[in-house]
Amino acid sequence: MGNIKLKIRKGDQVQVIAGDSKGKQGKVLEVLVDKNRAIVEGANMVSKHTKPNAANPNGGIVKQEAAIHISNLMVVDVKTGKPSRVGKKLNADGKSVRVAKKSGEEIK
Repeated sequence: MGNIKLKIRKGDQVQVIAGDSKGKQGKVLEVLVDKNRAIVEGANMVSKHTKPNAANPNGGIVKQEAAIHISNLMVVDVKTGKPSRVGKKLNADGKSVRVAKKSGEEIK
């Protein structure tokens, strides 16, 4: 299941295209390759009940991001600011780079 090449990487600016957080844009904080999921900043927030610990002496309810399936995310095109599909292209050095299909712009 985890041997599919993912088109989303940590640090990418992505937009959620399905689910409760639909339309939200954020940075990918972590990619869970084995589960085909990613954690996006500010999207898919859940309330986690925590016990008192050293970091949080009172415990209580903490809001945090939960993982979203990769299929519900699209990389945001740097040029247009809109979501775009991802393609591959060889650049001048002969290296394979990711490009946005909408504008042909390289995804850094």
